[in-house]
Formats: sequence, structure tokens, C-alpha cells
Amino acid sequence: MATMADLDELALSLPQTTKRLTSDGRPEYYVHDKLFCCQRGRRKDAVDAKTGERLDDVLMFRVPDLDVKELLLADARDIFFTTPHFDGYPAVLVRIPKLALLARDELEDLVAEAWLTRAQKRVAKAWLAEQD
Repeated sequence: MATMADLDELALSLPQTTKRLTSDGRPEYYVHDKLFCCQRGRRKDAVDAKTGERLDDVLMFRVPDLDVKELLLADARDIFFTTPHFDGYPAVLVRIPKLALLARDELEDLVAEAWLTRAQKRVAKAWLAEQD
């Protein structure tokens, strides 16, 4: 069962990652000043299907490409979603309560893949070599 604390720990364990907090305290994770994961603020494109309220518990993760995005969106556990704002963009969204449906190692893979999409090639290559 993954948590926001796990997300924070996993993201910050990756080389050259920095965490910034928005003015209202939402975390954003960067590598080389490139965003790879964040908690989105309330947006009109992400609303609760039952209440119509804008969601404030949405995480965005970069993914390597649109094929990976489609694979994640097809996950039968209904963890991942997207909005029209992200049409054609390699990223998936996850509501924070749904992190509990992910095993920690699944979250670790998701965070690492997001980081790899933004990390400098030499840094990514060195990190990947250390993982073997």
C-alpha cells in the first residue's frame, strides 16, 4: 500500500531531484528544473463524477510515451485517469486516495519512469547502471 510519504521518499531518492512546494503547500518534484511529478491544484478539467466538485487530490506523473499512458489507463484497478488537458501528452493522473491500491514497488516504478523522462541522459544512464 503506497502513501504520499512513500512518494516523497522515492522521488527524493533519485539523483538531482528537488522538491518544491506551491504557495498552498502542494508538492512538485523536479530534476534539472524539469517537472516529473506533482500534486495538481483544483482545475476545471478534473472534477468528481458524482459531485461535480473540482478535485484537489490529483497527482500527475510523466510517462515515457503515449503507449505507456494507454497501458496504465487500461489498468483494471481504475487507479489512473486522464483529462482532456492531457490529450496527446505523456502523463497520467492518480487521485491520492488511490495510491493505496498500488504496492510500494509499483509506485517506485512509476516515480522512476517519470524521473527518467526528464533526467539528463548521462545522469539517467548512470542511475540505471547502478540499478543492475
